[in-house]
Amino acid sequence: MSRKRTSRRLAADVSLLVVAVAFALPLAWVVLSSVDPHADLRVKTPDGFTLGNFDAILTPDITYTPLLNSLILCGGATALTVACAALAAYPLSRFRSRLNRPFLLSVLFATSLPITAIMVPVYALFVRVNLIDTLQGTILFFAASQLPFAIWLMKNFMDGVPKELEEAAWTDGASSLQSLVRIVLPLMGPGLAVVTVFSFVMMWGNFFVPFMLLLTPDQMPASVSINDFFGNRGMVAYGQLAAFSVIYSTPVILLYVLVARRLGGGFALGGAVKG
Repeated sequence: MSRKRTSRRLAADVSLLVVAVAFALPLAWVVLSSVDPHADLRVKTPDGFTLGNFDAILTPDITYTPLLNSLILCGGATALTVACAALAAYPLSRFRSRLNRPFLLSVLFATSLPITAIMVPVYALFVRVNLIDTLQGTILFFAASQLPFAIWLMKNFMDGVPKELEEAAWTDGASSLQSLVRIVLPLMGPGLAVVTVFSFVMMWGNFFVPFMLLLTPDQMPASVSINDFFGNRGMVAYGQLAAFSVIYSTPVILLYVLVARRLGGGFALGGAVKG
């Protein structure tokens, strides 16, 4: 029995190691190639050390403007998504209705819709309402596309906050909006962090939506401008592509570092409902 258990554990460890290597190799290529003067598609020790790849891409046209556009698009859409998801999840979590379950099932169904299936009517709609080739229009669509899953996540986290805390606030004269902002949201910090990180990461790496809705090159985010390394410049400059990938990944890593403590902290309920 113990031998069979050991074999299963060994097989599981080997499988996890293979998966880890599959994820680690592309990351290793990005890091090593970014400082390699003769980078190619192989994962290898750099032939030397150079920062020339970074110097070549750190220009307004290649990096600064696309990154700024990405921060505006993803930051604005994330803030809008989190705010709307909190407002939508609150009544679903706190008030019982026969419509709650059908609405949640509709939300769950909406999360499974592929964006490619709705982009043609969305494009036609944006042209009609003059939102095509605008950052604000793309922000609205980004938020709308992430909102169903954000509501689902937010509602589940909100269910973990005791309603007794809000009832005490209501007794003191607080409104539902005040109890949401001052009691529920501060106590569900990990939930807010999860929704924020998930929404931002999904938008940050989205190529198709801004590629379809934005037409002006100066408004393109980094997720679209990275495509230029594969086409208009002839042969692929792998070192510059790797350097751009390192810089492109930095905002997501910084966001995770900023909220990592909240992600692992659990709900700060403590003894709030005791006594």
